[in-house]
Amino acid sequence: MPAGRDSARRPAVQPAVRPDANTAPRVLDSARLFEGAREVLIQHAGSEYRLRLTQFNKLILTK
Repeated sequence: MPAGRDSARRPAVQPAVRPDANTAPRVLDSARLFEGAREVLIQHAGSEYRLRLTQFNKLILTK
C-alpha cells in the first residue's frame, strides 16, 4: 500500500464480533491479506497498526 492514506482504496471496516469460547479462531492466508503488497494497515480501537512482510518473509506488526 502506498505511503498516502487514501481511504477510497480501503474496504469498509466491519465491527468486530466477539467469538464464542468454543469457536476456533479465523484463519487468514497472508497472501490473501497482503494481495501482493509488502504491508497493510490495520485499524484497531482507534489506533492504526502496520503489518509488514520482511525480505526474509517474516511478519512485523508496529503501532
